[in-house]
Amino acid sequence: MEGQEDGRLDPIRSFSLSSFRLGPEVWTEFTSDEDNVVTLNNFCSSQDFSHLFLYWDRDQDQDPGQNSRICVTLDFPPGVASKVLSVSKRSREAVTKENARNILSIQEVDGGDALSCSIALSEVTCALLSDPETSSRWAPGVAEEAVRFMKRQRNEAQVMKAQVDGLTFLPQPDSVSPEGLNDDGGQHLVHTCDGVIVEWAELVSEFLQQDWSRPVLEGLKPTPSEEFNFWWIRLRNLDFIQQQLMSPSAQLVASIVQTGDSVYWSTLRDIYRDVQEALQEAEDVTRNLRPVQDKLKDIQHMEFHQLRDNMAAVMEEVRLLWVRSQFYCSPCRMVVLLQEICNLFIQMSRGFLRGQEVMRGLVSEPRLVLDQIRLVIRTLQTLKEVYAQNQTLLDQSVKQQDSGSPGWDFPSHLVFLHLDHFLRRLHTIQEVFRITLQLEQLDQAVLSGVGGGMWTDLVQEVYQDFLVHVRLLSECSSDPTDPEDQSFQLHLDQFQSQVSHMETQLVSVLSRALEDCSRPWSGAKLVKMFRFVLDRARVRDQLRPQLSRLVTLVLKDLDQAEQVFHHHRDRSRTFGRFCPMAAARLIWTQQVQRRTEEALESYRTIQDLCLDSPEAQLVQQRVQQVEDVLQDFRDSVRSNWSSQLDSDSGFILKHPLVQIRESDLLEVSCSLKVEAVLRGLRYASRDQNMDLQPHTAGLFRTREDVRKIHLHLGHMVSCYNQVVSDVLPVELPLIQDQLQHLNQTMSQLQRRTWGCEGLQLLVQQTQKVLDVHAMVREARANMAAMTQLIQQGWAELQLLQLSADWLLEGTSEETCSRIRADGQELLRLTQVNRSLYRADVSSEMWTSYVDYMDAEVQDGLHQLIFRELHFLSDHMNPQTSSSALLTISLQLKETGSVFEPSVGVGLSDFLKTIISDVYAAANQLPRISTSHHGNYQVSLQLDPELSALEHEVMHHLQKVEEEAEHLRAGLDRYSHLWQSDRTTAFQEFLSYSRQLGPEEVEPEQAPPTLKDFQREIESLHRLSAEVTHLDDVIVLHGWLQVDLRPFRDALLSVIDGWKHMYTDHLLSSVSHSLQQVTQRDADDDEAASSSRFPLTQTILLLEAAAVELPEHLAAQLQVVTSL
Repeated sequence: MEGQEDGRLDPIRSFSLSSFRLGPEVWTEFTSDEDNVVTLNNFCSSQDFSHLFLYWDRDQDQDPGQNSRICVTLDFPPGVASKVLSVSKRSREAVTKENARNILSIQEVDGGDALSCSIALSEVTCALLSDPETSSRWAPGVAEEAVRFMKRQRNEAQVMKAQVDGLTFLPQPDSVSPEGLNDDGGQHLVHTCDGVIVEWAELVSEFLQQDWSRPVLEGLKPTPSEEFNFWWIRLRNLDFIQQQLMSPSAQLVASIVQTGDSVYWSTLRDIYRDVQEALQEAEDVTRNLRPVQDKLKDIQHMEFHQLRDNMAAVMEEVRLLWVRSQFYCSPCRMVVLLQEICNLFIQMSRGFLRGQEVMRGLVSEPRLVLDQIRLVIRTLQTLKEVYAQNQTLLDQSVKQQDSGSPGWDFPSHLVFLHLDHFLRRLHTIQEVFRITLQLEQLDQAVLSGVGGGMWTDLVQEVYQDFLVHVRLLSECSSDPTDPEDQSFQLHLDQFQSQVSHMETQLVSVLSRALEDCSRPWSGAKLVKMFRFVLDRARVRDQLRPQLSRLVTLVLKDLDQAEQVFHHHRDRSRTFGRFCPMAAARLIWTQQVQRRTEEALESYRTIQDLCLDSPEAQLVQQRVQQVEDVLQDFRDSVRSNWSSQLDSDSGFILKHPLVQIRESDLLEVSCSLKVEAVLRGLRYASRDQNMDLQPHTAGLFRTREDVRKIHLHLGHMVSCYNQVVSDVLPVELPLIQDQLQHLNQTMSQLQRRTWGCEGLQLLVQQTQKVLDVHAMVREARANMAAMTQLIQQGWAELQLLQLSADWLLEGTSEETCSRIRADGQELLRLTQVNRSLYRADVSSEMWTSYVDYMDAEVQDGLHQLIFRELHFLSDHMNPQTSSSALLTISLQLKETGSVFEPSVGVGLSDFLKTIISDVYAAANQLPRISTSHHGNYQVSLQLDPELSALEHEVMHHLQKVEEEAEHLRAGLDRYSHLWQSDRTTAFQEFLSYSRQLGPEEVEPEQAPPTLKDFQREIESLHRLSAEVTHLDDVIVLHGWLQVDLRPFRDALLSVIDGWKHMYTDHLLSSVSHSLQQVTQRDADDDEAASSSRFPLTQTILLLEAAAVELPEHLAAQLQVVTSL
């Protein structure tokens, strides 16, 4: 509330601006202070406050034109020396804009200090003027007039002081004494007292007529605290009035009017009586209101969510107030109090909901705000509930005590007039939030089907348009929690209009989407998704044709289910293959039943939306018809199945447990039929409506025993057949005794039937079969492990390997260690089997068994050695070899070209060592059989197949020796280069310009020319190029790799030695020539050189031979050139 906008404050504002000489901006600042606004509002709205005081703060500047500040209070300000504006109400009622100028009385008064001083001064002055000694100095009559004036001033000051304190002051008559009755002026004295009594009667009557219920009756909404203040002020004022009436001066007035036989004596007695009765009433009400006041004070300090639990305590105190108070138990006062309590809770609810902030929660936190609104509604509803409970308690108490005190028989709508109005507004706000939260689901709505994407987009468009209006409603400036604020209703009407428009749009979308649904479950899914929309009556009414169509689809689905049943009921392929036919039929009918139930479930989803549809009444009938057909079929299947099970059960009980097959092996009698019957019983036990006949019932009671016996017999027969069918000839003598015992046991089982007693005990006695089978199975597993070790483990072994350096390598230590470990494992498994068979080591049957295993080991070793020798032979055969097997190198030594290692003895010894290592692998295993002498190696070396492979290897070695010798002979064409003496040959060249033949004895000397040097150097270049192009490696006979690089490098080195011999001679010639040229004078340049070769041609020849001049010769040549 701002002062310039509140019409109730116009008289106060005008008087204050004029009295304090203020500018409008000072008043604006004053009314903008929140504390000032609260004080002004309390004065105008409440009947508890009759006076308002405005003054200048004493700490502020006294000049109103400066920084002065107006202060306002409901009590007279103490210690204020400046003037105070006193605003009083002429009657105890609320100030409105219409009655403000009539009800308010405004006057300037001095501060509290001036008022007290005025009263004290009047009393002192009156006493002085009444003294004859003092008054004798005054003119006649002046002193008496001054006394009367000062007494009037004192009375006015006392009246003002009482008004300031909120009390009623009874003015006292002037110069009243009992002796005056005997004087001539006695009638004047009585008349004066009569006037005082009349004035007292008016003041007391005006005060006693003040009624707290008037603001409520006038439509205002006071709270209980205002009524509590009213009664406290009333009690204090009544005490003050009674004190005045009992004062000596008042008693003197009473004595005068009584003695003077005044007609106002009865009036004065009425005043005494009325005040006394009012005082008793105020004391009673104040005392009994205190518990209610304390409880409400506690309530106001609680969290809002705690109020609901304390409502009963508040109403309990109100009920006790009605019972205990003598003066408050009137319907009018109780209705007013209850209305005030309702107003208090309305005020607290509005504070909890934060007024205008409520609607902003539509966008920010709608669920939280909705929960708060619901909490407020539940809390206020609880208030009404506890009121009704206490009303009932009062009625019961009145009936039980049979007293005349009435109950709360006043209409409850008078109590909850404002509360119901407030609740209606809250329900409206709650509906807005509920609709908003419900329609939030549209944001997540996704429609399927052919046009699902289009329908989803349309729904999203409708939802986004709705969000715009929600945002507009959340931004409205009205206070939705104020039921009197009609501007919010306008916004609410606009929102409801938008919701109606949105419903129309959704009806359009949903109608087309429902028309696209071809199955009832899809329509039901759509109805579930938009149920929050379909619950709105307007939407439901417009979609009624589409909903009726869904009911038609349900009926169609039921018809199709019945057609499917009649079409497939007699077709065996319709039913499952992994369960009995009868059980499959029943399961199939359950599936049809489930389809019917799904159709019914789809109908129940929309049932309440189309109750008046004619098709809806047919759905239950059609469902019942389909269920009856299915039930008849199930009864027929159960009956036939029961008969079949009983027949099969009787057949089984007559047959033996075990019988012989055509292959002389055993089998469990009627095994397949037993399994079928047990499976049928398992399915039949799940059907509570299945009736079992005698044979079936008997088998059903022992079905678990029969199942265990059947499983045990199946396992036992299988074990017996494995022992008998897979026995080895060498093994049969070892288990002959056990087999005889097993045959006796199985014969007993062949003589007993499924219906015999004690089958469980008989089967338990056949444990021997399982023990024998376990022994034989373990022994055979050991033999299989030995066989796997020999056949697969040794098949992975490689005695010969290829490496990067020597290519072929012999048997490694790791391989030998593995063979030795395998031999130990073979021995261990053999001993384990001997223990299992409990065989005597010296017995013939055990010797045969061990010889069999020994032969297996020797055969495995034969395969291993044969594979390795075959590997060696294949790699030495040029037709099958894919890579080199061995590698050697050709070296050039002083004696000529030689192979390292030698192709003859060295290579032969290496291969023989390799073959010996292969045979030695058989010597790593100890002999299993003790009847054979010697180790496995001796036996295998005598094997003709392995000996033939050895001869093939040696034959390939002979062939490669011949090829190697042929290679070495071909390279001897360069032998003159390393066999000739270079020094002797060069001396012959220098003497005869060529190398002499063996037939030339004394040829003619002919020193070589540069052309002769050039010829020899070029010849050496050609030889070097030819040698350089020799192959790095040559493979002989497809398996022997010869490395020619050592020979080639050594030969190139020899050729370079020959070449350097010629070029060094030419360099010496150039050096000699340059020395001679530099020692001679420049004039003798043209003279012939002492050297035999021209300097320039010699240098050119050296350059052609890729020989560079040394640095000292190059320097000398540069000097010679510069001359």
